[in-house]
Amino acid sequence: MEKNGKRRAIVTGVGMYAPDKILDNAFFEKIVDTNDEWIRSRTGIIERRILENGATSDLATKAAEDLLKSINMSAEEIDAIIVATVTPDMFFPATACLVQNNIGAKNAWGFDLSAACSGFLFAFQTGCSLIESGRYKKVMVIGADKMTSIVDYTDRNNCILFGDAAAAVLLEPTEDESLGMQDSLLKVDGSGKDALYMLGGGSLNPPTHETVDKKMHYLYQDGKAVFKVAVKGMADISYDIMQKNNLTSDDIAYLVPHQANLRIIAATAERMGISKDKVMINIDRYGNTTAATIPLCLVEYYRNGKIKKGDKLILSAFGAGYTWGAIYLVWAI
Repeated sequence: MEKNGKRRAIVTGVGMYAPDKILDNAFFEKIVDTNDEWIRSRTGIIERRILENGATSDLATKAAEDLLKSINMSAEEIDAIIVATVTPDMFFPATACLVQNNIGAKNAWGFDLSAACSGFLFAFQTGCSLIESGRYKKVMVIGADKMTSIVDYTDRNNCILFGDAAAAVLLEPTEDESLGMQDSLLKVDGSGKDALYMLGGGSLNPPTHETVDKKMHYLYQDGKAVFKVAVKGMADISYDIMQKNNLTSDDIAYLVPHQANLRIIAATAERMGISKDKVMINIDRYGNTTAATIPLCLVEYYRNGKIKKGDKLILSAFGAGYTWGAIYLVWAI
């Protein structure tokens, strides 16, 4: 490779895993004061998946194995594994270490990355940076969350939203600068910490009978506050990355949005000036799987033949922190 050439990181393989057990809206009608029409109209969710036995590492492992099998690659070729998650099996060791051991990636190092619903974007940017540095050739980025493990099923506003899943991409270098990750805009604003969080379990509030009794080990979300900033944040940053790269709505093959709420997705598409048929959507079948939503969309749309080499994609998310961002990616397979 010439010294003056810029190394790009491209996606060369994808994999996913969603548990078999389905929780439809009828399930929630039985346990909380809600109904199917209310859930569909406000979120777009019809059903979501739940992992009954197992942890986030099991979801991530199956997604990684699916990826490796699909491109007939040995796990020993992987240089690094990054797992984006807010539901690690435990604080340490990292979920990435568990996945590394499970799949036999004996030559890989790795770590977990916590950025809530923006986790996959942050991990993807990080993985691309490892590739662009020239030091690594095969980096696996996995978005995985067992959100049902931190959801309070008596909280009717939030329990309906989340599901469990994992999806993975393999990043490799290319000398073709027209392909791969072209640009990213990533942001955090910690002043949003009081609107979306899980208070218990960390060094601030270590586990006690009191923290358990107060339900501090469950996700808390002020839905209205988050919705208000998420609509603007996700829409604005998606538009901004288009403007920065001189892209028009006609240039974009797909918006690949975080699947949190159909109304937020619609607002983002409208801000970008793109029609609904150019928006990847699977929230109806999986709900919000946090770090897994964006790669799940990529895997499904790719395997269904809906995206092809050269397609320009805008990946966009907003999550707790607050965290948010957008990535301009040109598909390479």
